[in-house]
Amino acid sequence: MTNPAPLCEIWRGPLAESLHMGHAVICDDTGQIVEAWGDPEATILPRSSAKMLQALPLIESGAAKARGLTSEQLALACASHNGATIHTERVNQWIADLGLSDDDFRCGAHLPFGKAESEAIIRSGESPCQVHNNCSGKHAGFLTLTQYMGWGPDYVDPDHPLQKAALQAFEEVTGEASPGFGIDGCSAPNFATTMHGMARAMARFASAHDGGDARQTAAVQLWQAMVKHPELVAGETRACTELMRACTEPVALKTGAEGFFIAIIPGRKLGVAVKAADGATRAAECTIAALLVRLGVLEGDHPATRKVMNAPIRNWRGIETGMVKPVANLLS
Repeated sequence: MTNPAPLCEIWRGPLAESLHMGHAVICDDTGQIVEAWGDPEATILPRSSAKMLQALPLIESGAAKARGLTSEQLALACASHNGATIHTERVNQWIADLGLSDDDFRCGAHLPFGKAESEAIIRSGESPCQVHNNCSGKHAGFLTLTQYMGWGPDYVDPDHPLQKAALQAFEEVTGEASPGFGIDGCSAPNFATTMHGMARAMARFASAHDGGDARQTAAVQLWQAMVKHPELVAGETRACTELMRACTEPVALKTGAEGFFIAIIPGRKLGVAVKAADGATRAAECTIAALLVRLGVLEGDHPATRKVMNAPIRNWRGIETGMVKPVANLLS
């Protein structure tokens, strides 16, 4: 990855023991870069941070309105959820309302992220279902659009009309032709763009106006659903959920695998994209929190902030041995 910059340091006692490098870009409503660290033109896979972009055709097509989707369902369409009961019950009801079942998903099954839910499945001797997949809300959205349009069932195929619609929306909002894709953990294509392109897309969400064209209306509905239901976007103990609750004004946040994170800040008409070059979640969470503090939408001493930024590291006896902290120039 070309020219990454220092983003996050791991301190032990008096020494910076480790260093996470990466890229971060802040864009305004014109799509121009306000500030950047690392290489804004680095090509990346935004992973689950792109779910809002993938959900745009669900609303623009009229499928969401025709099926009466609620703000909770739109939040789940953007979610990487814990697989807790509040998530699985809602997704199961959603697909049941479509006359579909778990077998219609194409995301695969994994144990819930939530410890209690995961342990309950293990103790029962049962296996997780596809609804437990953190992307099942996104796939429920895919199924909704596929059914509404009368398309075939293999909606994760890159040549499927749904994925072609998702790619068109992705390229239009990022303002760039995608150079390709990788297959995500949930089997759907994940389209590549640049750091600048992803930050530009988030700024377009942030500056969209409800009642404007179909694209802007869809963008507003999606970020508002995320802010209204932070517990559905991720879940308890997760950075997305806790930082959205902690922000002093509406901010939509979304993590992605391999150290990606985005922020949509409507009050400032700003979009933010972060990528830890080594894929470390702790680096992406620390960096996004630092940038939110820098932009004045998050208090540095809030407990949610302190869980990921200037977060204490403790050993097995509970002794504080160091901390995870942003590099100085992220905050000043």
